[in-house]
Amino acid sequence: MKSNFVTLPLAATVAVVAAAVLVTMSGPLRAQPAANHEAHSAAQSKAGTVLADGEVRRIDKDAKKLTIRHGPIKSLDMPPMTMVFQVKDAALLDKVSPGDKVRFHAEKISGGYQVTEIETVK
Repeated sequence: MKSNFVTLPLAATVAVVAAAVLVTMSGPLRAQPAANHEAHSAAQSKAGTVLADGEVRRIDKDAKKLTIRHGPIKSLDMPPMTMVFQVKDAALLDKVSPGDKVRFHAEKISGGYQVTEIETVK
């Protein structure tokens, strides 16, 4: 006949661990402190509009156009691509140069896409 000498302490250890887990879980659940996710959110302008990231590729001041290679533009549900935008105000073209990394806001206006706000990234 086998001895229960080894089985008994193992069963007791399992019972103690199970009891400890139950006691721990039976208390009120507490939410973990919220992490600071502000650094992960999309950039916002001073006016509170969401800005997309991009790089200026070309500027056509005569036609008031700007070519930008950009990441996703969430406000327009647009995937990353390179495209030509009209600018709402020609003065925006003086704020940037080809090769500049930028954050910008674009809107669909009169069937076309227009940059309404742009800033360089340092």
